[in-house]
Amino acid sequence: MTALTKQLDGKVRFRGVGGSAMKAAGLDALFPMEDLTAMGVTQVLAKLPLILRRLRETAAAIAERPPDLLILIDSPDFNHRLAKRVRRVFAKLPIVKYVSPTIWAWRPGRARAMRPNFDHVLALFPFEPEAHERLGGPPCTYVGHPLLERLGELRRPPGDRTDGKPWLVLVMPGSRRTEIRRLMPVFNEVVAKIGEMGGAEVEFLLPTLPELESEIAAAVAGWRVKPHIAITEPEKFAAFRRARAALAASGTVTLELALAQVPTVAAYRVSALEAPVARRVIKSASTILPNLILNDNVVPEFHQENCTADKLAAALAPLLADSPARQRQLQAFARIEEIMSIGEERPSERAARVAFEVYETKTGRKAPR
Repeated sequence: MTALTKQLDGKVRFRGVGGSAMKAAGLDALFPMEDLTAMGVTQVLAKLPLILRRLRETAAAIAERPPDLLILIDSPDFNHRLAKRVRRVFAKLPIVKYVSPTIWAWRPGRARAMRPNFDHVLALFPFEPEAHERLGGPPCTYVGHPLLERLGELRRPPGDRTDGKPWLVLVMPGSRRTEIRRLMPVFNEVVAKIGEMGGAEVEFLLPTLPELESEIAAAVAGWRVKPHIAITEPEKFAAFRRARAALAASGTVTLELALAQVPTVAAYRVSALEAPVARRVIKSASTILPNLILNDNVVPEFHQENCTADKLAAALAPLLADSPARQRQLQAFARIEEIMSIGEERPSERAARVAFEVYETKTGRKAPR
């Protein structure tokens, strides 16, 4: 939104759904974004009537005051349904999807299903345009990941040393309550094992969200080796800059850690009922973003029955020392930035530029730049 405002010299207005940062950038919000937030089957079912009502209201708001350009950000379950409704009414309205669904990992048929309703996809990962082309999806452009604009916050400044300080290990069990419940017991055991190996020379820190602080604090209360808890983003990024290694749930955080150059071991567990389904539908060789970007399983990942304290600790311990395993990850992480680079242009600027191009191609009109 900031890049759009800058490139249009302020001649733009925003209306839609977003949080406090988007409101600060000028968004006229239709309703609180929290109305669409739900984690886990129970929460989704409880909020489903509200979510469906908000879907109808959003489509009606677009129909009542059609925008020049509709940009739908992530949230595929909501936004793909919204795009379908809008397209039925406005065949010539440019519709852009910012953040591709994970068609390369599971449910690849979603790519072809998107094509009638989206004019363009703005991708966060360099391998996604090829995936959309191969699977019959909409035109897709890699615009760079927003994390590329925050490398200075993620990485230790040159010359900043941690000599004399205990090694810091990050413990990151995820942000969904189901992830936390399944991973915290095994992470407890791993922390205890690593703590026994390193003694007082190792500290542990668990970054989490403010709304999860009490739940996390209760969960670690019985741990033999208790991690510190951080709840703000500045605390989290400060920990990234100092961290020696990390134990993390599979997810976007593994890319954050890779860009911060923190060697990592990844883990994930789903329920016994979900596991057979996941094995059938997940098509990629890895679920770890750095591995997918590198096309190389550099970050060790342990799922389901392999997600044990012994295996995780055995993979994590060498990352603390100056070992071949640690050096292999650091060398691979250095390549990630090069692979993901888009040159001098910032990801937000490229996303805005491509959105303008879609508008001009679809409408035949020039954006007021």
